[in-house]
Amino acid sequence: MRKIATIGFFDGVHKGHCFLFEQLQTIAAQRGLQPLIVTFDTHPRTVLQSDYMPQLLTSLEERQALLNRFGEVLVLPFADVQPLTAAQFLQHIKDKYEVDVLLMGYDHQFGSDRLRRPQDYRRIGEQIGIEIITMMEFTEGEWHVSSTEIRQALENGNITIANDLLGRPYSLSGIVVHGNGIGHTIGFPTANIQPDCPEKIIPRAGVYEVMVNKKRGLCNIGTNPTVGNTERTIEVHIPAFKGDLYGRTLTVDFIRFIREERKFASLPDLKRQIAEDLASNL
Repeated sequence: MRKIATIGFFDGVHKGHCFLFEQLQTIAAQRGLQPLIVTFDTHPRTVLQSDYMPQLLTSLEERQALLNRFGEVLVLPFADVQPLTAAQFLQHIKDKYEVDVLLMGYDHQFGSDRLRRPQDYRRIGEQIGIEIITMMEFTEGEWHVSSTEIRQALENGNITIANDLLGRPYSLSGIVVHGNGIGHTIGFPTANIQPDCPEKIIPRAGVYEVMVNKKRGLCNIGTNPTVGNTERTIEVHIPAFKGDLYGRTLTVDFIRFIREERKFASLPDLKRQIAEDLASNL
């Protein structure tokens, strides 16, 4: 079956991406084509710039699961396609994947020849036999919805804005590892999360309202200055939970920023603050 495709890294699979995919589905249905989403195994800049350290909104596995809701997903090794010009890439997807129409995001570019104007892609598409359709930009109120805007919101602790632009709560998944045990000693045991995707962005240090396996909790991101730690940790307290979580994988959905992390004069002072955080927010 002939296809209509769209191409991109699609980090976060945010509302702007979803708008594009919904248009992809609509046009596919109108023309009797199969929708195809083409994405890449790694962030393009990691291939183009050897010292680049990405801060991702989604791991590859998360991205694939989110994209699968909209159609067939094809993951290409970016290192293999990076040398191709725009014309070579279009010819490749036409010949190998039967693509007749390409739906492009308003600011998307591809090809080693670094074309910038939509009309240049349309001209090459006409020569190859692929129709190029360029979509308009998707905005959310005053926000230009983009992965960059969402990263900046997370870096500033603006979880509500990040979640609004994503269309879902931002999340981190990871295995529960042993910490210093301070939570147990003050009556608020925590699960110390080691993220399974080290490239994912960690929100700003502070205390957050979170959901963990459909249970509300508190998450502290930071160095726990009250007890003199220096390494950043991600610790989750789930009220009334009893059991051993060590070695299990948990997914933490961030709901709301509550307060900044700060150093307390004593452990009793820290204990009182945690109790107040729970009483006021959960």
